Amino acid sequence: MRKNMAALILLLSIVLLTTGCWNRRELNELGIAVAAGVDMEGGRYRLTVQVVDPGQVTAQKGASGGAPATLYTAEGDSVFEAARRLTQISPRKIYFSHLRIFLIGESLARQGIGQSLDFIFRDHEFRPNFYLVVAKGASAQEMLKIMTPLEPVPANKLFSSLETSEINWSPSLAVTLDELINNLASTGQSPVLTALEITGDPKIGESKTNISSIYTPTQLKFSGLAAFNKDKLIGWLSERESRGYHSIHGGVKSTVMFVRSPDNGMVIIEFLRSKTKVKGKVVDGRPQIEIQFTAEGNVGASGSKNLNLTDPSVIPDLEKKIEEKLIEFMETTIEKAQNEFKTDIFGFGEAVRRADPQAWKTLKENWNEEYFTSLPVNIKTDFIIRRIGMITSPVTEQMEE
Repeated sequence: MRKNMAALILLLSIVLLTTGCWNRRELNELGIAVAAGVDMEGGRYRLTVQVVDPGQVTAQKGASGGAPATLYTAEGDSVFEAARRLTQISPRKIYFSHLRIFLIGESLARQGIGQSLDFIFRDHEFRPNFYLVVAKGASAQEMLKIMTPLEPVPANKLFSSLETSEINWSPSLAVTLDELINNLASTGQSPVLTALEITGDPKIGESKTNISSIYTPTQLKFSGLAAFNKDKLIGWLSERESRGYHSIHGGVKSTVMFVRSPDNGMVIIEFLRSKTKVKGKVVDGRPQIEIQFTAEGNVGASGSKNLNLTDPSVIPDLEKKIEEKLIEFMETTIEKAQNEFKTDIFGFGEAVRRADPQAWKTLKENWNEEYFTSLPVNIKTDFIIRRIGMITSPVTEQMEE
């Protein structure tokens, strides 16, 4: 009896230990997708996938070799069907867990992205940490064909460039799948994604000619933001308007801004940190918004010949001009959203909901149409210059001396 029991325990242990890898896949059996894009073509979804070739990435500095990544494209009545049809042309099963960038074609974005992304929302293979971007003026497929310098795999270039741009410049926005889902489900904030465009000749960008010299004639460039009403693209925010959006949304990590000195010289200010507070309230049944933006930074450069930064009146004057310019940026963006988009892309509705949940139950029914377009927004800014650098007068003035 004891021998039978011991044998049974051993058998159960073996079964439990082996079931953990029943669905294991070897790396050489998979095609690792690092970027994907969806377009609408003739009423059908076109899925384009950029699959990395590890061997070519390793050997990229050799005398010869193929492209570091391969594109596979398939069409279907749904994105799910198109993904399955990829098996007809790919020698390996496409594996999406390492996806870094997902592109949405402009024409599809204008029709609505909800249905096309349903497959991605549901499939466990898609990790929610990749970034979503809208292709501006071109299809997602065209974007994924462009060869990029420095980073041999275009998807890696887009991923790192988007993160760097968001941190150091601020008109770009790195939006993950989870963040997009939350905004799509919200009645108080419509989604915003970063726009990507091609500069130069797309045909040249598809060939190795694009990266064979020190100058890259065709490039992929992040260009402002794409604004949505629910799941449909309704318009674009320029770089200036995108910076205003970031200031409202609390996304300014670091950036630069210039103001004019009394002698019309240019003074460059570097932002070091910032903080935004958006508060909502309801007065006599009408919603109101208050924005408090605070930031600090340094003088990065000065092109003014007669500006003495040690003068006690100079720094407060520069701070005031920065504050006024920030308000102008934010007001311009709000006016465009209210008058042209007629859509709350800032989350003002969410601020009102947090402040007065009971009133929001009534306001949310016609938030964009009735309340947001005429919503009073009071903006206050406070900017502090911490340092002026190692010199107190411009280099040009010192040269003249």
